[in-house]
Amino acid sequence: MTSEKVELGRLLFYDPRLSGDSTISCATCHQPEHAFTDGRGQAEGIGGSIHPRSAMSLTNVAYNTTLGWDDPNLTRLEDQILVPLYNTDPPEMGVTDHENEVLARFRKDPRMVHHFRTAFPEDPSPIIIRNIIYALASFERTLISGNSTYDRWAYGGKADGLDEVQRAGARLFFSKRLGCFRCHGGFNFSGPIQYEGSESPEARFHNTGLYDEDGQGAYPEPNTGLHRHTGESFDMGKFRAPTLRNIALTAPYMHDGSIPDLDAVLDHYGVGGRHRLHRPQEGNITVESITDPLMTGFELSEDDTRQLIAFLHALTDETFVQESKQSAVP
Repeated sequence: MTSEKVELGRLLFYDPRLSGDSTISCATCHQPEHAFTDGRGQAEGIGGSIHPRSAMSLTNVAYNTTLGWDDPNLTRLEDQILVPLYNTDPPEMGVTDHENEVLARFRKDPRMVHHFRTAFPEDPSPIIIRNIIYALASFERTLISGNSTYDRWAYGGKADGLDEVQRAGARLFFSKRLGCFRCHGGFNFSGPIQYEGSESPEARFHNTGLYDEDGQGAYPEPNTGLHRHTGESFDMGKFRAPTLRNIALTAPYMHDGSIPDLDAVLDHYGVGGRHRLHRPQEGNITVESITDPLMTGFELSEDDTRQLIAFLHALTDETFVQESKQSAVP
């Protein structure tokens, strides 16, 4: 990473010329005001194509062990970026078979030529797809959020940083009874993390009992989670736990946007999943065997709900959002 690569990546991130038909940019689905999601249940690509899953937040994406909702093989941003650029089913940014057109647009722009040459001075012909990917990955690694109300209380020494309601919500979140932190743990409130010098932790995926299409726990195609990649029955419906940082800005929720707000999210976990059923099943797939064992359910009073949601709102980093909005290129 260099500051020049980051700056080039920032310009490219907000530039619709990077798509096959010059209509959408990376920021179309990853908007600063939504903590780099888009406020939609399912992302929309070129030509109005609808993606089966929602756009995940890019908050602190550099620390993720895996990227995307369910792919255990996407472990590097440079590899993940290829997915929206080249995906054809459905098309997202539509670069497939349009690489030359995309590159020609930037080669005709003196400002972008300058930025490519500055970012990749050793490359005699720097405007190539590989360098676009490197620059975008460099920019995305700078999307660091760590100045929420909670952060100032937990790490910044501001003892009065959380009010009484938010502190009560924090106690609930980290309680054994609710166990939210078991899946949304660590400083990033997500699954395992990695950083320079760390070991490579094992990726974790969870089935939260969101669907039961056949009485045996099946999720609707094509969103079968980790199962989509492994073909293993016990991987049905397993998805990565996304970060809860800035979670109040990223509704709707779950991999397909099927839960509209935080109240409904708590209802879902409170009952132990929409379809957690206790009955014998034929075959080796049962709701019980594939739903995460932590999905045991819990009861919340109205005050509990209010306190827990207040705590989740305390994970919003206004500085991160405002600075990102200000850095967006018109």
